[in-house]
Amino acid sequence: MKNVLVVYYTQSGQLLDIAKNITNELASSEDVNLSFYEIKLKENFPFPWDKSTFYDAFPESFIQIPADLTDLNNPLLKQKYDLVVVAYQIWYLSPAVPINSFLKNKVAKQLLANTPVLTVIGCRNMWVMAQEKMKKLLVDNGANLVGHISLFDRHPNHISVITIFDWAFSGVKKRILGIFPKPGVSDKDIENSKRFSNDILQTVQSNKYTDLQDKLLNKGAVVIKPFLIVTDKRAQIIFDKWSSFVYKKGKAKDPKRQFRLQMFSYYLMFAIWIIAPLVFIVYLFTFPFTMAKRKKEKYYYSHTKLK
Repeated sequence: MKNVLVVYYTQSGQLLDIAKNITNELASSEDVNLSFYEIKLKENFPFPWDKSTFYDAFPESFIQIPADLTDLNNPLLKQKYDLVVVAYQIWYLSPAVPINSFLKNKVAKQLLANTPVLTVIGCRNMWVMAQEKMKKLLVDNGANLVGHISLFDRHPNHISVITIFDWAFSGVKKRILGIFPKPGVSDKDIENSKRFSNDILQTVQSNKYTDLQDKLLNKGAVVIKPFLIVTDKRAQIIFDKWSSFVYKKGKAKDPKRQFRLQMFSYYLMFAIWIIAPLVFIVYLFTFPFTMAKRKKEKYYYSHTKLK
């Protein structure tokens, strides 16, 4: 009997749907025992979000400050597994606070040491640098990252900004005005994520993980958009400065912290609507001269090794 655990945190339920689909055939296999463990915080984040809490989560998310967790004595965390699936959200270009908090807890090291891990993301669009941080967290826990699947909103950047903000603050996944597409990963992509399940099952059964990522890539597990890598890397530098600027002012109720967060919220909108299009124009001009670099980055970010 093979044992597989899915560790996840989700607010809307989208990520759980994805995780269930990619483990669909494992769930129905007689020789696989599939379990799900939901990460729980002592003080959970709201969904739908209110704007104050949404922006207040920024510095701790980006700096990767862990929060307090509950249910860490769950029997599921005391076993060893043939594969652990880590399904996570991205907040402010970093692994979300709940998954970061779990992976920085000693319980995670006991669970993941010398264990194959498959990471799964459901996000808006930028994920490569968050996955780099995830790779580092897994290395710190002695885990063996053997595969990665990233599902994202395929609509244009500014369309997805509008729809994801509406979803985050309303809690309803809907077509705004009946015109805009639904936010997040499309229903079709969520349903089609079942295509990865058989390769994962066969890998677990054979205990041969070295070629799992190549099998997943052959089925479209990762789509690399070079412009988003450029944007993500530049945003990391800027977010680093902003997060430090805000975090210095301590607790959420500190008026100075709230003032700085308000400044950040204005900057974020300016960056999305003004700076990002300018960066794209520059990217187009430099496109012919960066082909070799883009090819190397596409290969690297599609795979599981950490530089």
